[in-house]
Amino acid sequence: MYQINKVKSISVWIFIVPFIAVNTCLILITQFHEIFPNQQDIIHNTFPYFDGGASISRTARPYPSWLVFKPAMFLTSFLLIKYWLYNKSIIINFDKDHKNIKKIVFFGIASAVALTIHSIFLGIKFDNDFYKLFRRVIMLSFIIFEIIAQAYLVATLYSFKDKLQNYINLIYLKLKFILVTTLIVVAVISIPIISLPGDNFLGFNLKFFKHALEWDYFIGVISFYLLTFFMWKKN
Repeated sequence: MYQINKVKSISVWIFIVPFIAVNTCLILITQFHEIFPNQQDIIHNTFPYFDGGASISRTARPYPSWLVFKPAMFLTSFLLIKYWLYNKSIIINFDKDHKNIKKIVFFGIASAVALTIHSIFLGIKFDNDFYKLFRRVIMLSFIIFEIIAQAYLVATLYSFKDKLQNYINLIYLKLKFILVTTLIVVAVISIPIISLPGDNFLGFNLKFFKHALEWDYFIGVISFYLLTFFMWKKN
């Protein structure tokens, strides 16, 4: 089907574009200090996936990092919208009255919109508590909507997986189920902890934990799309 080929081709770029963009920002701000006009923005010797030395936003918002990050996120948002709409068409081809279609489209597109809004306001500073709360809510909304959309899509594909035998590699659908389940469990466990006031929890520095979790969770979320690429068989 035309839609399957489109989803397969789009999904790999939804993984590649943000992965390259975010890690390019990290390399620039830790290794190429001379290109940053404000030397207070630079970061030394960190591998945040492990040590949590900086958040994604911290590496992406200074100039010139945002020149890489923002266009990449806008492109990713556009690809996400296309991805979820093509998945809608695929589901309709196999089960046009499936109960999850509207939910998948709503949460999928809502996640893309939230990512766009977050990218627009990244680096814009207002000394206002409401604005800071607004940015946190938008970022959290992106994650929640994205995980919900992914979970509904996996559940939907599982519901008629017998019809998909000629179209998918079932092992990757199972891997997507494991991935989404893991992301949900991690979110349920970690959100109450990282929402605590301050950066100390039972003697543990939450600041570095939050940052490391952000980077690793980011990889988990976009890996869903890499698995999509391998799941659909090439027609």
